[in-house]
Amino acid sequence: MKRSPFPYLALSTQLAKTIAGSFSAFVAPDRPTEVEAFGSNPGGLKMLVYAPPRLRSGRPLVVVLHGCNQHAASFAADAGWIALAQHYRFALVLPEQSRTNNRMGCFNWFRSADVRRNSGEALSIRQMIRKAVKLHGSDPRQIFVAGFSAGGGMAAALMAAYPALIAAGGIFAGMPVGSAQTGVGALIKMRRSGSDLARASLARSISGGKPRRSWPRVLIWQGEKDRTVDPQNAEVLAAQWSEVKGFGPVATVTENTPAYQRRSWSRRNLPPSVELWTMNSVGHAFPVDPRRTPCRVGAHFVDAGLSGTQLMAEFWGLKAPRP
Repeated sequence: MKRSPFPYLALSTQLAKTIAGSFSAFVAPDRPTEVEAFGSNPGGLKMLVYAPPRLRSGRPLVVVLHGCNQHAASFAADAGWIALAQHYRFALVLPEQSRTNNRMGCFNWFRSADVRRNSGEALSIRQMIRKAVKLHGSDPRQIFVAGFSAGGGMAAALMAAYPALIAAGGIFAGMPVGSAQTGVGALIKMRRSGSDLARASLARSISGGKPRRSWPRVLIWQGEKDRTVDPQNAEVLAAQWSEVKGFGPVATVTENTPAYQRRSWSRRNLPPSVELWTMNSVGHAFPVDPRRTPCRVGAHFVDAGLSGTQLMAEFWGLKAPRP
């Protein structure tokens, strides 16, 4: 039998069955709670947290960033993040944007004052992570971040600002680091990315020029029918992160199916450093699979035949603890 070039996905079907069986035994998810005192909060964000009952110390911590016109708690529940946290036994940090900061409720992923290291919204989220690690005894070596749309843009910026803090991340329909500096510029780049793939230096400038080995692993997901974020932005993101991870523009492994294309930049016998999924018939939405995991299909959520949260768990290498 030919060995799969993506060994971490080899058990996807069995894993999905295991997760679905485990989820069926859960009662309705608890609601996230707000933490008011977590630092100076220069970005003016709200901090919500969720942790499964009787969570052991030393478990991972996952930061989930919502999109525009969304709320942190409902996005986490509808996308399946709370159910995933229950199964894999990790804590969630759920930053929420204020309409005072952005009238559409979007994270300001394009403003340099909000994405620079130790500045604005990026620093607020860094302070939330520090607080959550103390609250839940989370493993500081297992901190992950994922975001959708504007939250995806902020997730990319956060990894660039604090590359040694974040172990790995996920960007769903997001934007490249440094691709815009103003609201108008952000709208232009979202709708028409252009063909400039040389943006790695922008990520380095935001982080302060951290060495290549400290950069997080990244999974990028994009719908080819997206009319809100030009799919070319995903190509720029992949070029940006593959360069800072020490790869060329061409993926080391490519897989094509009628539903999607998956490209991976990886070294022999190591997990992928960067992976790009493009879904052929999907628009601007977060991917869910209601047949396998508790989630919601509707505005901002699409039944893509795969679960974005499960993809992240597999790519990050999360494992449920032994009883």
